[in-house]
Amino acid sequence: MMPRMDGAETCRAIRRDPALRDTMVVFLSALGEEEQQLTGFGVGADDYITKPIKMKLLMSRIRAILKRVDAAADTPPEGAPEAATATEPPAARGIEVDSARHTVRCDGREIRLPRKEFALLELLAASPGQLIAREEIYVKVWGAKVVVGDRTIDVHIRKLRQKIGDDRIVTVKGVGYKFEP
Repeated sequence: MMPRMDGAETCRAIRRDPALRDTMVVFLSALGEEEQQLTGFGVGADDYITKPIKMKLLMSRIRAILKRVDAAADTPPEGAPEAATATEPPAARGIEVDSARHTVRCDGREIRLPRKEFALLELLAASPGQLIAREEIYVKVWGAKVVVGDRTIDVHIRKLRQKIGDDRIVTVKGVGYKFEP
């Protein structure tokens, strides 16, 4: 247990500080209940690892996170021009996803989304009505070599539904998700 602030408060403080915006946050906790994990992801955690954990698995997860940090360092800085082939997906029934500005407007109001929720919504909204398999979501949002928990997508989908409405993201059990415009 942390002495002054708990992990959620610490993560919120990190996410509020523009200088720390790209900091990867991983919870390593003995608190493994679903609600604690949902809280961790809800405040902006990139991963949530429960103890006890075997050292090899912990090292593998840390290496995966470090690869994401390296990959993020290779992306163009914010505000840099995008490739000429990039196109914005069409606005879908009151939802506008602006990749260049990293913003989402839902029914006229701006919604702030953590990085992974934004990437997930951007992926789904780019192909309205098309089923996207869980494996494809893992690869495109978290990366092919990143190790994340089985419930990671589910947690992020739940958070997105809370913010944009339950009816816009459809679950196809055991297969994946689709965005319904």
